[in-house]
Amino acid sequence: MNSLFDHTPQMDGNRPENNRYAALWYRYFYSGSLAHPLPLLACLLAWFSISVAIAEDFSCNETGKTHIWISPLHPKPHEQIKIMAVSTDGPLSELTFINSQGRFSALQARRRGGPPWSLMATWEGFSAGEYRLEAKRESKLIACQLLTIGNANEKNKPKSWNLATEAFYSAWIEELFGAPSEETLSFSSLEPVLRNSERNFLHNHLGRNEDDHLPLTPDCADLPYTLRAYFAWKIGLPIAYRACGRGSANTPPRCGSPSILAEFTQGTIAQANFKKFSRQLVNTVHSGSARTGLEDESTDLYPIPLSRETLWPGTVFADPYGHVLVLAEWLPQTNDRPGLLLAVDAQPDNSVARKRVWEGTMLFANNGNAGSGFKAFRPVIRLDSGKWRTLSNDELLDHADFISFSLEQAQLTPDDFYAKLTQLINPKGLDPKQAYEAMLTALLEQIETRITSINNGEAYFRKNPRSVITMPNGAAIFQTVGPWEDYSTPSRDMRLIIAINVLNDLPEKIVRHPELFVMNDQHPVATKAEIEQHHAKRIHEHSIRYTRSDGSVWELSLAEVLARKSAYEIAYNPNDCVEIRWGAKPDSDELSTCLRQAPTEQRAKMERYRIWFREARRPTP
Repeated sequence: MNSLFDHTPQMDGNRPENNRYAALWYRYFYSGSLAHPLPLLACLLAWFSISVAIAEDFSCNETGKTHIWISPLHPKPHEQIKIMAVSTDGPLSELTFINSQGRFSALQARRRGGPPWSLMATWEGFSAGEYRLEAKRESKLIACQLLTIGNANEKNKPKSWNLATEAFYSAWIEELFGAPSEETLSFSSLEPVLRNSERNFLHNHLGRNEDDHLPLTPDCADLPYTLRAYFAWKIGLPIAYRACGRGSANTPPRCGSPSILAEFTQGTIAQANFKKFSRQLVNTVHSGSARTGLEDESTDLYPIPLSRETLWPGTVFADPYGHVLVLAEWLPQTNDRPGLLLAVDAQPDNSVARKRVWEGTMLFANNGNAGSGFKAFRPVIRLDSGKWRTLSNDELLDHADFISFSLEQAQLTPDDFYAKLTQLINPKGLDPKQAYEAMLTALLEQIETRITSINNGEAYFRKNPRSVITMPNGAAIFQTVGPWEDYSTPSRDMRLIIAINVLNDLPEKIVRHPELFVMNDQHPVATKAEIEQHHAKRIHEHSIRYTRSDGSVWELSLAEVLARKSAYEIAYNPNDCVEIRWGAKPDSDELSTCLRQAPTEQRAKMERYRIWFREARRPTP
């Protein structure tokens, strides 16, 4: 391949200036013009100027709000290379590359997001040499990046967390959990997600097969930290985390000084070192780490404004009782489809699933013992002295590189919080039946994931038929360790009860918040009556199936599932058979196949704790 400065003219229709100067070249060298040295000299000088201009244009620096990222870090000839352009100021339309002879080729790219917006492409046809990658918006050049095949692209390795790396992290999360909205996305753990080279833009980014046999099985509280640490490891950024308490009935958790790991910034780190760090991380963080007070700045996460411009994929939602969601993707509202906000979470059994963000999957409350809401990771910056520290709340109030610190969510009641989130997801308002169908679909998704969780418990007892899982006391039923944590479902069942309440409450919500709905001048009370009738009809048109203790399949209509809501107040114990956990009535045919029941003392404890579920009020540890 020619060097960057060997610009022999190419007859390339994509570069009209090349054709123009090629024509001059041919005129003087192939039509007898060599007898005229002055015109020839002028032509050569002109060609030299264009060559230098092309060479200077070929090497470029990114200075705007769009950056191009390349994986792996050390691209090799004819191997697959991934290219992602990420923008924070508008959508991108095209990714192209130019070789050293000035030939253009367009890359077929997948478009996601907004904000941030991204284009992601893969290519396997690069031979050794240098290329210029370009990102365009409506044919206008927005950003460029040099790609060297056969050499390290150290220039593409960032040095700190900033606007570009935060946007890249967001786009990476979106790509990692991307799928059509109607597709159920569920994994046994985080491992198969990260080992999937099509999903994971950073798969084998270091070129050491570092994702092979990488053990990453985070639970709920660990998931956002593990994703953040993995990303920092791959691209060479610092990571910070704190040891925190769990709070009390009156005060939120408090944390100590941050542990800042800067080792990733010092060069490629082997898998063994990352495994050691990730073990330290998951042994330190827990459900209290995310629900720290909103005004506290000795925290790993800080509250952000509630707006479409700030809730990027990768944003963490912390509920007041310790459950955590990570935003994964926004799907905008269209004339034919409601908008969607999707998130992922992990369960105690380490399964990871994507779900719709709605009132039934997330709990928000303003109380004195937790700071709930949407939060971002507190950035780590490097001082001139070479030391690292995290930014304070004041520094994050108006920082160009990071989403602003905000106490907006602290001022909202739960009803106002959910109303504002609904407006963000569907700014044009929703047809009431559309709103009902979206809630119905989300509820069915929750029920299906509960089926999977209960099946996991049944699989455990098939392997351990004489086992009895110890039940913790009090609030510990929500956050203990061992088989109870893996196979009980108190948190999931409380969210299911809340989701049923939200669906049942939709007719009243139409009256309370008519501004959220498009009713075409119909009175809210009349619309409420229509939705009540629609609800009564639709719950008989859906059903679920679960596998009973003898292996037979039992079907329940959605109406039956909803009617058993009170049974789910004491249906989370894995020592009970699957029929009891789905609320089968005593002496019924459905219950006749039951082979297992929780011990009497455990059932007595569940009766005492029933009030928590009936009131959808998780106790403070």
